[in-house]
Amino acid sequence: MNKIFPKNFLWGAATSAHQVEGDLNNDWINWEKENAERLAKGADEKWEKWQQEKFPEMFDSQNYISGRTCEHYSRFEEDFDLAKSGGHNAHRFSIEWSRIEPENGKFDEQEIEHYRKVLIALRKRGIEPFVTLWHWPNPVWVGEMNAWANRETVKYFLRYAERVFNEYEDLVKFWMPLNEPSTEVSLGYLFGQQPPGIRSKILANAAFKNLMQVQKDVYKLAKSISPDFQIGCSHFMFDIRPYKNLPWNIVAAEVMDFFGNKRFFKAFSDSCDFFGVQYYQPFHVNFKLGGIFFGLFENKKIIKKQSDLGWQIFPEGIYNVLKKAAKNGKPIYITENGLADSTDGYRANFIREHLEYVQRAIAEGMDIRGYFHWSLMDNFEFVEMRGFWPRFGLIEIDYETLERKPRPSFYAYKKIIENNGLE
Repeated sequence: MNKIFPKNFLWGAATSAHQVEGDLNNDWINWEKENAERLAKGADEKWEKWQQEKFPEMFDSQNYISGRTCEHYSRFEEDFDLAKSGGHNAHRFSIEWSRIEPENGKFDEQEIEHYRKVLIALRKRGIEPFVTLWHWPNPVWVGEMNAWANRETVKYFLRYAERVFNEYEDLVKFWMPLNEPSTEVSLGYLFGQQPPGIRSKILANAAFKNLMQVQKDVYKLAKSISPDFQIGCSHFMFDIRPYKNLPWNIVAAEVMDFFGNKRFFKAFSDSCDFFGVQYYQPFHVNFKLGGIFFGLFENKKIIKKQSDLGWQIFPEGIYNVLKKAAKNGKPIYITENGLADSTDGYRANFIREHLEYVQRAIAEGMDIRGYFHWSLMDNFEFVEMRGFWPRFGLIEIDYETLERKPRPSFYAYKKIIENNGLE
C-alpha cells in the first residue's frame, strides 16, 4: 500500500551560508583560527576510538577552519541543478548577515544582488525558497559587542531584516528569522563549545531574552511589510525519554522537556506562523548529581544503530517530537533531519523510516507541510565545531577537487519525492 503525502507537500534539503558558501568574514572565522589547534589536540578525548580511527582528519587543525568549504557561493546554480534533478521543490538556506552588512550601517549592494540571483535561480527551477536570516554567525562588528548578550543587537538585526524583507519581498514567502536560538545560547553562551565561547548563566539568559525579543519584533516588522509573509522559527528537539523509567529520571525528563521544548514554544508561539522542527536523535535521560545545574542530564545510549557522530538512530522519535510540537496549533515544517554517514550505508533507510513516522503523524491529523533533509551536500559541520569529517550530504563533496557526486540515498529520496509518498 502506498503512503501518500498531502498535495503540495514541500520536499527539499537544507544548507547554511557559513557551512557551504566559503570565504566569509564573520565572528566565527576568527574563533576558528584561534581554536583550531586546541580542537585538534582535544579530539582524542572527545571522540571514541572507532571514530578516531575512521576519521583521522579530526587531528588536523585545518579540519576546524571553514575556508572555502564547498564554494557554494559561486557554484549555487550547479548545486540547484542537482537539487532540481533530485525532484526537490523547496530549498532552505541562509542569508549571511556579515555579507549584507559588513560594517555597522553600511550595506553591500553587490551582496544584496548576489542573494537576489540566488533567489531567482531557485524560482526559475520551480524551487520554493525558505530563507533563514540568522544561522548563528554574526558580522565581526556585532561579535565585538558580545553579539546577542548585548541588547543593542536586537536593534541592529531589525535594521538588517527590514532591508532584506524590502529587497526580496517579491521573491520570498517563507522566512525564518532565527535558526535554533536555544542551541546557540546553550553551546555558545552557557557551555562555551562554539562561538562566542562564553560560559555564563547570566549572559546566556540575556542572549535568550534578546533572541525572543528579536523574533517578536521581526514578526511584527515582516507583517507590516507584507501580510503574505509566512514567518517561522526552527527548534532543535530531542525525543526526551527517561532511562529505564526510573522515578528520578522521569522527573528529570520532565524538567528537561520544560526547558528544552515547552519554554521555547511558549516564548515563540505568538511570533510565528509555523514552527520548524529539527530532529536527529533521542535523549535517554539519566540523572546524576553534579554539573552546571547541580544535576547532569546524561544521554544514556541504549540503541545500537548510530551515525558517525555516535548519535542513536531512532526514527520513532520524530513522531514523538511532532506530537509535542503539534500541540501548539501551528503548521509544522521539518526543517532539518539527517545523519552523519560517510559510507551512505544508513541514509536511505534513515529517510524512509523517519518519513514513515511523519506520514503516520499526518494521518493522525497533524498539520505537517514539508520535509527538508539535512543536508543537501557535505559541509563544514559547525555545531560544537566538529569540522569537515562528519558527512551529512545527499551529495558527496570531494574537498580536494570540490567535485559534487550524488550518493545512492540522493536517488532513494528522489523516488520518494516523485511518488509523493512511500511504497
